[in-house]
Amino acid sequence: MPDLLVELLSEEIPARMQPRAAEDLKRLVTDGLVEAGLTYAGARAFATPRRLALAVAGLPAASATRRDERKGPREGAPEAAVAGFARSAGIAREALELRVTDKGAVWFATLETPGRPAAEIVADVLEAAIRDFPWPKSMRWGARSLRWVRPLQSILCLLSDEAGAAAVTMAVDGIAAGDRTRGHRFMAPDGFSVASLEDYAAKLRRAFVILDAAERADHIWVEAHNAAFARGLEVVEDRGLLAEVAGLVEWPVVLLGDIAPDFLDLPAEVLQTSMREHQKFFSLRNPATGRIEGFATVANRETADHGATILAGNSKVLAARLSDAKFFWQNDLRTVSQVGLEGMADGLAQVTFHNKLGSQADRVARIAALAWELAPMVGAEPEQAATAARVAKADLRSEMVGEFPELQGIMGTHYARAAGLPEPVALACRAHYQPLGPSDEVPTEPVSVAVALADKLDTLTGFWAIDEKPTGSKDPYALRRAALGVIRLVLTNRLRLRLDDILTHTAEHLVWDQIAERARAEEDAAMALFEARTGRRVIETEDAAIEPVTPPRHDLIPFLHDRLKVHLRDQGIRHDVIDACLAMPGADDLTLLVARAEALSAMLATEAGENLVQGWRRAANILTQAEERDGVEYSFGPDPRLAEGAEEKALFAALDAAEAVIGPAMAAEDFAAAMAAMAGLRGPIDAFFDTLQINSDNQILRRNRLNLLHRIREICGAVADLGRLEG
Repeated sequence: MPDLLVELLSEEIPARMQPRAAEDLKRLVTDGLVEAGLTYAGARAFATPRRLALAVAGLPAASATRRDERKGPREGAPEAAVAGFARSAGIAREALELRVTDKGAVWFATLETPGRPAAEIVADVLEAAIRDFPWPKSMRWGARSLRWVRPLQSILCLLSDEAGAAAVTMAVDGIAAGDRTRGHRFMAPDGFSVASLEDYAAKLRRAFVILDAAERADHIWVEAHNAAFARGLEVVEDRGLLAEVAGLVEWPVVLLGDIAPDFLDLPAEVLQTSMREHQKFFSLRNPATGRIEGFATVANRETADHGATILAGNSKVLAARLSDAKFFWQNDLRTVSQVGLEGMADGLAQVTFHNKLGSQADRVARIAALAWELAPMVGAEPEQAATAARVAKADLRSEMVGEFPELQGIMGTHYARAAGLPEPVALACRAHYQPLGPSDEVPTEPVSVAVALADKLDTLTGFWAIDEKPTGSKDPYALRRAALGVIRLVLTNRLRLRLDDILTHTAEHLVWDQIAERARAEEDAAMALFEARTGRRVIETEDAAIEPVTPPRHDLIPFLHDRLKVHLRDQGIRHDVIDACLAMPGADDLTLLVARAEALSAMLATEAGENLVQGWRRAANILTQAEERDGVEYSFGPDPRLAEGAEEKALFAALDAAEAVIGPAMAAEDFAAAMAAMAGLRGPIDAFFDTLQINSDNQILRRNRLNLLHRIREICGAVADLGRLEG
């Protein structure tokens, strides 16, 4: 069975496009082959800066002959209709076959499509793939109509088997396919023929091209690590940069350079960011001091001077870049020393956060007020939390963050330390943005937690208040991420917060901000605010009247609960288990809610727990049916003196014992103990149902047993709403 090898050689493909392009080539070609009747055993795609390659193994030599049947008119139909059916099917009238079906005799046409050689199919499929390739951006060049990401230079298309290899005959816009390719642009520019994937990869390596991107990345990392270790340094890990650099070179050559002494005092993050963004350099860190003292660059060729000229040029450009960074750093430090970090933040009043939510300064004021109130709940000092909130976003007005936006928060920490602010305040400048995603680190320092929570809660309540909620897959303001951040902050730090009260209070801050903004236009703003807060009609002027504003009601708790379900699902807790706990009081206390859900999930994982739920469901169903039929509620306490038999008496005793444990355990929030006590009812409930008839002919016994079922439902219902469990 032949194997297919395809290579599309072009000018340099942007590194960010290579992985997707390789997968698109694989998808387009393999889907086209299968649709044309060619199956395959496996396929691999490759990408380098200059080429996309695809290897498809185990193709048949030709597609199979295909037989299709088409149903036509019934027997007795006009001859013109029968003849027209034959013409539409592309066969002679005499070739039609009359068959008897359950609906009578019907004319059928049998269409036979002969198989095609694999080479013909490959030619058609590859041409279609090239012409319809979904590049994010493409171009035309010369007089050609073909669009490609960069000028396409050659096409290699080869079918090989035990008998040998043969190039597929095809051409795209004047570029004919063949069995030849070229190696490294500078080190091996001459062309050569190949006969298979193994031959292709081996000859490319001899021509200074490593075909596999993962192999190139591994080579870069190992070489950089070994060279840095020899100098007593370590490479700062950056997997994103590693993947990008692997897409910039076909023959990676790692070179190490030193950072000039003038720049060693710059913050490590500034050096790393400048080198990564502008130069695509890896940072080399001194493990003893933590300082960035060198860099690793990756050249695309070997040189006679072992990279000395390349390093000299790179070092010159790097010095210019770092000079700019040093200028920004010194200017920002000068600003902080003159006006303080809060003075730097004054410029936020001119930065609009949202046209309906005011400026960044307005938002900072709300966050500071909320952080001050949250501080005692998270173990932070209120004044420090408020101070941290006031300065946390000051670096947005710094020159350094203006040049490198990704350093927001990081630079704030450096500037806060330079201003002599307490360390918890400095740490909060960076940490209040966290967590940024499901795997990002969660702050645990109390001041950072207070500001991070305030920041995210203000975001949620603000956009909820102006009705900018996420819809479907659209979430332009990252509110789902903010909600997950709140959840992770609360759960990681085991905070006991009544979020419903906090969110309502946070929404009120928005209202007073609106009143204050409108009152600033009045002569007596203080009186306007006073009257607004006391609920009286606010002052009137000749031009306008300021009316009291009612705090908006929020529906954020259900949104948080939905995000919590997604978060806990990844930890193996079923959504119906969470629903069973959401129905209980205190569901806005996420720590309490999760503790209850974890205990219920653990109980359901046991045989006793699962069987208890079945017994509870049986009791609840019988009780519900009886109450609907009788038109009464059986909620009167059952009388143990009416118990008959050992099983019924044992159930009374078991319920008494369970209730004695569950009540105190729930009060102490010991959900594991409460669930264990509830699971212990499994045996007595099973025995009760197995030996006794609930709907006894004796109405006194029937009522007493129905009341007993109500007690089962009530005791178990104090732990969780088992009726919400599935199955």
